[in-house]
Amino acid sequence: METTVSVIIPVRKLNDFLRQETIPALLSQTYPRLEIIILPDQSSTEKFPKTKIIATGFASGPADKRDVGGKRAEGAMLAFLDDDSYPDKNWLKSALAVFAEDEKIAGVCGPALTPPKDNLWQKASGYVWSTWLGSGGAGTYRCAISPRREVDDYPTVNFLVQKKDFLKVGGFDSHFWPGEDTKLCHDLVYKLGKKIIYDPKILVYHHRRPIFKAHLEQISRYAIHRGHFARILPQTSLRLGYLMPT
Repeated sequence: METTVSVIIPVRKLNDFLRQETIPALLSQTYPRLEIIILPDQSSTEKFPKTKIIATGFASGPADKRDVGGKRAEGAMLAFLDDDSYPDKNWLKSALAVFAEDEKIAGVCGPALTPPKDNLWQKASGYVWSTWLGSGGAGTYRCAISPRREVDDYPTVNFLVQKKDFLKVGGFDSHFWPGEDTKLCHDLVYKLGKKIIYDPKILVYHHRRPIFKAHLEQISRYAIHRGHFARILPQTSLRLGYLMPT
């Protein structure tokens, strides 16, 4: 029997990215056995095929919403997207092929590219993210096509995990935002002894914040979380690239 994949998307409220890009791209997947779980603050009367809309309340942050989605998911695989991203049509098919290679694989991930229709300022932001200096090295494969590799840290804009392993490590730690994904990946690799595989075929598109103001605000939030994790999770965060100014 084919594995069901539960695609989990935390949101404040339903938006046009979801309506016009994310949900249509999920319903067009070459691997059709999926459910979509959208987690807004408030309930909605909107309906979409294969989709559950679960209201979480105004106090819930992204980590809490993803945890609710993970617990309510029917699938053995959990797939996480942001509400301003959309997957390639072979996203799930490619991801499941990697999972099938080795039972030690707890998670798989892939690049989040700037959409072709983004404007010049968004594309400039995406380019900066894809450079070593602009991202501390991480963006050279997170925001651009790069060879397959094993990783120990990855953002939830494009991340899939076995539900059993997700639950074993307690899901996301809501004390951290941003950075709950760093903690999850750390626990999967260093507590469970499992693998996370990056494969360029596991592809999504992610709208960028335009350069300069919005881009710099986003970088500053990431820098704060990375500095904290350099102290408490040095295996994944105390790295030369993160100490360099961007």
